[in-house]
Amino acid sequence: MSLVLLGISHRTAPIEQRERLALPEAALPQALALLAAQPGVREGLILSTCNRVEILVAPRDGEMPDLLHFLALATGQSSLPPANCFYRHVDAEAARHVFRVASSLDSLVVGEPQILGQLKQAFAAAQAAGLVGPEIEAVATRAFHAAKRVRTETAIASQPVSVSQMGVDLARQIFGTLANKTILLVGAGAMGQEVARHLLRQGAHRLLVANRTLARAQALAAKFGGESIRLDDLPHHGEHADVVITCAGAPEPLISRAEAAHFLSRRRGRPMLFLDLAVPRDVAPAVHQLENAFVYNVDDLDQVVQAHLDGRRQEADQGETIIHAELELFLHRQGARDVVPTLRALQSHAESLRVAEWERMRRRLGALTAEQEAAIEMLTRSLMQKWLHRPLVELKDAASPDDRQLLTEVIHRLFGLPGNSNGES
Repeated sequence: MSLVLLGISHRTAPIEQRERLALPEAALPQALALLAAQPGVREGLILSTCNRVEILVAPRDGEMPDLLHFLALATGQSSLPPANCFYRHVDAEAARHVFRVASSLDSLVVGEPQILGQLKQAFAAAQAAGLVGPEIEAVATRAFHAAKRVRTETAIASQPVSVSQMGVDLARQIFGTLANKTILLVGAGAMGQEVARHLLRQGAHRLLVANRTLARAQALAAKFGGESIRLDDLPHHGEHADVVITCAGAPEPLISRAEAAHFLSRRRGRPMLFLDLAVPRDVAPAVHQLENAFVYNVDDLDQVVQAHLDGRRQEADQGETIIHAELELFLHRQGARDVVPTLRALQSHAESLRVAEWERMRRRLGALTAEQEAAIEMLTRSLMQKWLHRPLVELKDAASPDDRQLLTEVIHRLFGLPGNSNGES
């Protein structure tokens, strides 16, 4: 197994740094094509969400891809965030990280289900780009299985605490009641739709939907019984919104400080809640300076969520135990797969010696009956299998990669097997 993972996430960098490296869905095919062209990359996968950007690769033998350079090229950044904003894992630790991400144990909203779907989408995109091979497929498949175990064998997903619920709670705190409140949804993102759905269920009665593509805004508005507006008409409708939910992820903010000030001036002291769920952010950071403007981005909301997660610590610990067991099984299977060439080479070498010796002795023994030949064939095969049993078992059951490497080298040297010290023939 050979894996390298480079990432930046909510645990290592604020949104100001992460939003510079976000790769929208539309840009992913081009980014994957660029990754495939990087020196040393044999397989690869890119995961980009509101809270993280991660590149997982299986490098070519003896080469180490420059993933920071790739990230700069893919995002068009002339300079990257500081080095301490990134983390790097290799081999077993890379696999462990992928398992934890898939199981939402690395999420700020522990137990949230979206990340598994996002990872599966990233895997599908990598497959479509021809970047999935045996290494990525093995770790991703096992990660999906581990995530399923964590969700079914623990209560981590029961009574979910989500950004959607936090949005509703914040709206209640600010307005007291959601009755007769108006929601403006900017962008057709899944999280924005979920927050809007929760707010409508709690009494908010009117929904406005703005999107770059009017047809998508119309479809979403029809789904929720709302009204669609053109994105260009946003300055004329913003003042009506009590809650503004943005999830467009535009290159530049869609709501500036001046526009927000204009909305508030026409609301005569009535507050506005801005839930900016986009990375990059859709609401200019300076909007929070305005009186009666309550602005929360994804980092702010995640911090609010954390205050509600104390009861999940035990479930998260159980999830970590499952991850440890799944990782051990995965590494053992990968190790067994790695020594298959050596096992086959040793068996083939032993069989060729047996056949050669049997043919030499056959000429010396003269004419034999069919029963005698069968008995000698069975005897020599049985002796060879018994003689090979111990080295084969020791190689298969070697506990660590270092043990397997040492045994592989010793077996190649002792028996003069073809191929290199890794058992590749």
